[in-house]
Amino acid sequence: MKVFRGLPHAESRAPCALAIGNFDGVHRGHQALLARLREAASKLGLEAAVMTFEPHPREFFARLAGNPNKAPTRIASLRDKLQSLANQNIDRVIVEHFNAHFAALSPQDFVEKILVQGLHVKWLMVGEDFCYGAKRAGNVVSLIEAGKQYGFHVEILPTVVHGGARVSSSAIRAALAHGDFAQAEQLLGHPYTISGHVVHGKKLGRSIGFPTLNLRVAHKNPALMGVLIVQVHGLAAAPLPAVASLGVRPTVDDSGRVLLEVHLLDRALDCYGKLVRVEFLHKLRDEEKYPDLLTLTAAIASDVENARAWFRNSSARAMSATDRI
Repeated sequence: MKVFRGLPHAESRAPCALAIGNFDGVHRGHQALLARLREAASKLGLEAAVMTFEPHPREFFARLAGNPNKAPTRIASLRDKLQSLANQNIDRVIVEHFNAHFAALSPQDFVEKILVQGLHVKWLMVGEDFCYGAKRAGNVVSLIEAGKQYGFHVEILPTVVHGGARVSSSAIRAALAHGDFAQAEQLLGHPYTISGHVVHGKKLGRSIGFPTLNLRVAHKNPALMGVLIVQVHGLAAAPLPAVASLGVRPTVDDSGRVLLEVHLLDRALDCYGKLVRVEFLHKLRDEEKYPDLLTLTAAIASDVENARAWFRNSSARAMSATDRI
């Protein structure tokens, strides 16, 4: 899969079938859209391309208005989004920098400069609530008319429903905010994970007896925060049980930087630089600020014991279910 930051250079602008969206989480609705995109691209002999945005347009406008807290939480990092798109066999991804210039494009300029001249779109798919251009002045009706004028076909994907619930990034954000990982998995079509390279930290966890793998979280507003039971993929043949903290570490850091810290249960490994994937299983509690390191250490010890108990009970439930088969 080829990834472009902004519009491709002229020599890379092969005609394409295109889907446009934020694709946060690449959930079942996105997957249905991408499957239809691949089908159309194959039939027409075109590359299957996706245009997505960084930052999220609503995040840009929230910052512009001085209300960053109004921005939507983020389900996935750009790394994980791109990996999910690659898993859907997309040929080309255009990561468009959403800034003041892009936001000011008129609907006509968006069609002419981005879709026609910039991407050579021949077939286009969007969701039924898609809007484009300055002040969201363009909609699916005007887009269909533009397609007739400029020679590209527009197809609209209706809302996807799974298990009686509308599949949307907003619904997944709500599920994660409540620690409902089963619901998030139903909407995503797979367990919720975050991936990243293990980086060096301040070694505070090691000094208090709970060494951690540290993963940077690029965005400051993740959809999930708190102390969580997880398992880590990428370090052994089977996933390793662990307990994690995802948040801003208010007891020891006042920078507001978001970090994912993962403590492997009863296992010590040299993991620096390795790419791992953390799968979230159960939320223990929200993040808290403690008066001192002694209180923090006691809380972590309790979290570790609760995680061990959860894994023991989970194994017992699995064995019981096997016995009933």
